[in-house]
Amino acid sequence: MKNNINIKVDVRFIQDQSHPEHRQFTFSYTITITNNGSVGAQLLTRRWLIQDETGHLEEVIGEGVVGQQPHLHPGESYQYTSGSVIKTATGTMKGAYGMINDDGERFDAEIAEFILSEPYTLH
Repeated sequence: MKNNINIKVDVRFIQDQSHPEHRQFTFSYTITITNNGSVGAQLLTRRWLIQDETGHLEEVIGEGVVGQQPHLHPGESYQYTSGSVIKTATGTMKGAYGMINDDGERFDAEIAEFILSEPYTLH
């Protein structure tokens, strides 16, 4: 498969930057992007949908990730850490990276929905 981008997410609750009494729950997420395709590809844009448990939805659109637009040759990975603050103890994130492969074809690498959760809040 030509365009085959794998995205792995590791989420952590950041207790010392969270203030539940002010409805502020801070999470970091480390993302590993791996090009399992047959051609190189560059990440150009990101689009996130962040939803808290009240149903509030925030959309974040921008260029690159953490100020970078990494190019991945087949078999290469890129990892970065970023964060999100929501108003409830749990929420979700999902989205897509806008990519362009070395043949000039644009495609989206979908980021499957993942859970933001303060420890011990899910049953």
